[in-house]
Amino acid sequence: MATFVLTGAGGFLGFHVRAALQEHGHEVRSFAVGDAHDAAEAARLVAGADQLIHIAGVNRGEHEQVARGNRVFAQQVAQALRAAENPPARVVFANSTHAATDTVYGEAKREAGRIVSDAAETVGAHMQDILLPNLFGEFGRPFYNSVTATFCHLIATGQAPEVTDDKELTLLHAQDAADLLIGAVDPAGMGELTVQETVSGLRDRLQSMAGTYAKTEFPDLATRFDRDLFNTYRSFLYPEGLPLPITRHADQRGSFFEIVRSRGGTGQTSFSTTEPGITRGDHYHRRKVERFTVLAGEAEIALRKLGTDEKHVFRVSGDEPQSVDMPTFVSHNITNIGSGTLYTAFWTNDIFDPTNPDTIPEVV
Repeated sequence: MATFVLTGAGGFLGFHVRAALQEHGHEVRSFAVGDAHDAAEAARLVAGADQLIHIAGVNRGEHEQVARGNRVFAQQVAQALRAAENPPARVVFANSTHAATDTVYGEAKREAGRIVSDAAETVGAHMQDILLPNLFGEFGRPFYNSVTATFCHLIATGQAPEVTDDKELTLLHAQDAADLLIGAVDPAGMGELTVQETVSGLRDRLQSMAGTYAKTEFPDLATRFDRDLFNTYRSFLYPEGLPLPITRHADQRGSFFEIVRSRGGTGQTSFSTTEPGITRGDHYHRRKVERFTVLAGEAEIALRKLGTDEKHVFRVSGDEPQSVDMPTFVSHNITNIGSGTLYTAFWTNDIFDPTNPDTIPEVV
């Protein structure tokens, strides 16, 4: 287990980095930058850590706010590095490809990188300045983090996104960015993880996915990008979009229910039996798409987004089957609250791999 110190741990990318670090069992510390910064506390937290990842930044606001905010944040990180006893051996700056431009934001990110790099060199740490492109991912902030978050929010709330500047985007999922920042993936391979898509193409993909999912069907998830984009869209439906109805076809012979319709990609179906009073689950997924459907018995399915205390509980029954899809980064479990055996069907979009289960323990 290694110890990581983060700035910006409460932001969009910080959320994804913390989720990735939890899977690997690493310790995570964080300190505030900006007005809430405590220099002594920051130096104490940095001391003895294995890695420091500087994520916090200002990418929206007046020019002076953007320039000053990124400079001050970097200066506070540099101060903590220089003041810490036994500073970390690796320092990472979550920079932006905009650093190559002559915009105010680009210059601010270049300057921030220089400030942190100078401090890392002073303390003998290896510095990585990782230039990240347009990020997208679950639980992004619309009208702030990315056009993807904005489009997802608009579509999920029944609005029609408009395209005003149909440029080509280089897109990277936030979990891939997290893997790059924590050192799980070599930054030299970033190009294999990015996807080129126009703004209108992004909108059309999302609208098509939303239309398919509105029928409780899964869209084509054959590619990593489509899977990650679909998971991003689903996060904007949580928790209001759950549970999902199932159509019942009945005649004198009995009833017939369709549990899953998938438009493409791999899939695995399984079922479990659970004795009365027993709870299964208490974990979350970073990339897996999963659906629970109770076939017989009475159950409560509980969900909680990482980093929050709010729990959502859905009571489901085999008498009137409903499906509950598990959003990524939402811990979940299922409890048999009936007097008999609970039968539950599970569908996931990937074939289970015991060497990479994508199942991270987290009590709901």
